[in-house]
Amino acid sequence: MEQELDERKRKVLKAIIKTYMETGEPVGSRTISKYTDLNVSSATIRNEMSDLTEMGYIIQPHTSAGRIPSDKGYRLYVDALMKEKEDEIAEIRNLMIEKTDKMEKVLKRVAKVLASNTNYAAMVAVPQYSGSRLKFIQLSRVSELQLVAVVVNDHNVIRNQIIDLTEEMDDETILKLNLLLNTNLNGLPVQDISLGMIARLKEQAGMHSQVVGMVLDAVAATIQVGEEDMEIYTSGATNIFKYPELADKSRASELISAFEEKQQLADLVKEHLSDTENTGLSVYIGDELPIGTMKDCSVVTATYELGQGMHGTIGIIGPKRMDYENVVDSLKALKTQLDSILADKT
Repeated sequence: MEQELDERKRKVLKAIIKTYMETGEPVGSRTISKYTDLNVSSATIRNEMSDLTEMGYIIQPHTSAGRIPSDKGYRLYVDALMKEKEDEIAEIRNLMIEKTDKMEKVLKRVAKVLASNTNYAAMVAVPQYSGSRLKFIQLSRVSELQLVAVVVNDHNVIRNQIIDLTEEMDDETILKLNLLLNTNLNGLPVQDISLGMIARLKEQAGMHSQVVGMVLDAVAATIQVGEEDMEIYTSGATNIFKYPELADKSRASELISAFEEKQQLADLVKEHLSDTENTGLSVYIGDELPIGTMKDCSVVTATYELGQGMHGTIGIIGPKRMDYENVVDSLKALKTQLDSILADKT
């Protein structure tokens, strides 16, 4: 049936669906003529709408002069939309893989240079995202009792959430849930998704409120950075054992563990980004560190940027008697270089 629709009919159908989704009211030809790039008269649009009605893509409710989409019309629209989004997701994935590969090499090299230049240990955290908006949600069938929700934010960060169903969901229900979620959430700052909005969406989803709840969990995950999600590259861990006050066997073992597990380093990175509001340098001395195993160390951290809303942390870890002037100068220089290098790769 799709072959019956030429480009103009497709545009008219898309305009009717989008307008109806926004207003909830039957859509007339005059309204469509204002919102499309067809540059044709209302009379021509009326003829196209008449053809679309005969084909079953739109229907005329009661005696209203306007039209609303039929299930068949929604199906054509969503199939086209999902194909477009699948292509976009594939493109984003390839781009992210390419950038990640380049970024990983750069950041590992930075950690190595820092450790070598200062003779201390160095860490570099991959940029984290803040202030993101939801770009789109794609809810698709995986099997009879499983769906996958693909959530993409405006930084092109992708989250996949597998959703287990208690009973099979038909295509029309999946379609309606996609429309419900995207109509209400697209372009919205993720942090603005309130409990009231979640409750309203769940209510509108009716018996499928649990599915909507799980999708919203995936949406929230696009801005939540857990220790297990944070990539941190380290170098020069053995350098700090050159200093007698840190070379004690039990202390050395604890420090090595902190560098290997990296969870405590992730806590430090999050504290730095929080304390400095994503700018400047910070110095943590002994008990000021959120890492108990480093109470005899000092850490100097700085923030670098990778595009709007994306910040990473570089840091140097050494004894309290470290050469602070040299460390700060090294961090400032590398921060500037890193900002420039990564800006070229975005």
